[in-house]
Amino acid sequence: MKQRIYLCLAHMSGNEQKFIQEAFDTNWVVPLGPNVNGFEQDLKEYVGENKEIVALSAGTAAVHLALLACGVGPGDEVLVQSFTFCASSHPITYLGATPVFVDSENDTWNMDPVLLEEAIKDRIAKTGKKPKAIVPVYLYGMPAKIDEIMAVAAKYDIPVIEDAAEGLGSRFDGQVCGTFGEYGVLSFNGNKMITTSGGGALICADADAKKEIMFYATQARENYPYYQHERIGYNYRMSNICAGIGRGQMTVLDEHINHHKHTYELYKELLADVEGITLHDNPSERYDSNFWLNTITLSPELRVKGEDMAYEAAVSGAVGGAAGVTHAAESLHTDCEPNRNIEAMRMALDAAGIESRPLWKPMHKQPVYKDAPAYVNGVSEALFKVGLCLPSGPCVTDDDIRYIVEQIKAAIVR
Repeated sequence: MKQRIYLCLAHMSGNEQKFIQEAFDTNWVVPLGPNVNGFEQDLKEYVGENKEIVALSAGTAAVHLALLACGVGPGDEVLVQSFTFCASSHPITYLGATPVFVDSENDTWNMDPVLLEEAIKDRIAKTGKKPKAIVPVYLYGMPAKIDEIMAVAAKYDIPVIEDAAEGLGSRFDGQVCGTFGEYGVLSFNGNKMITTSGGGALICADADAKKEIMFYATQARENYPYYQHERIGYNYRMSNICAGIGRGQMTVLDEHINHHKHTYELYKELLADVEGITLHDNPSERYDSNFWLNTITLSPELRVKGEDMAYEAAVSGAVGGAAGVTHAAESLHTDCEPNRNIEAMRMALDAAGIESRPLWKPMHKQPVYKDAPAYVNGVSEALFKVGLCLPSGPCVTDDDIRYIVEQIKAAIVR
């Protein structure tokens, strides 16, 4: 069997060691330093639009600080895309606020602007006040209908925090995703477009916004000759070592983006004649996805070998891996899960040494958010039942993709 093919793993440029060694040589091994400043400058030049950047310990930290900067606190509500990873919504609860989930539209799989406005009107009617922020997500790198979302946000004067954790390098109408709203969130986790081993960044509107974010990211210390704290702060700054990795990674960012787009084109070519499988695509020329992960949907009528064994045994560990410890599943089923042909395909690919993964389970169907308000239209639940993520990272070769498609075809019942 081939060496295992993973969804998306970091690939080093060869330049990282220079920046890391420089940090050791100059003894800058703390959460500040020349690499942090250099990495922020590199990102600033990349995203453009006269934005400022704060490098942080994680993308989740960036979401948290953006919400804080928007004034989110106990008793507030924040409108957030339901079809996403939990890092988009969990920071809302850190601040004692309530996530209000908004479903997706079919074109991009991202926040539905029409449903967003309906949710705003209804929350004002029910609570007597506006939600404090709107958090759309660029799912799997696909740009949202951000022009329509921004128009709704402007109409009700609600700040937008773009979760572009998966969307570094994606563009809408030629503009970099993460630069439309008040803040934009980036992630440099080990599976993202570029990595700092862990880490993230917040795109800020101007120098004043950056200064305030940095204040909270460095324990909120007041200007005294001793430690004076008048507000709660956080230890969220990126280390100079991790930023050194990021500076090296920036030298291959465009190369990585081009590779992901190339994998999309090859999947499109090789899957074109496979009836019952659809590859998610840019809805129009206005959208320019980085295709961080290529995703497919399987028709419910498509039969896959091993469907009779799907969900017959508990999964050992978390599908897709986990940077930590998972609890044992309490049952074989939940009330919202992928169809049997999706699970059978995942199992077939896994047996062939290929990592694949179901789409994100909608947050409004997560038990931890069972009491949260949700405005749904069925889109994300329907997609979750029929969707699968395929390997797309820099380490995935053309031969790997041909092998993956061969295994997909082999798993289909003729």
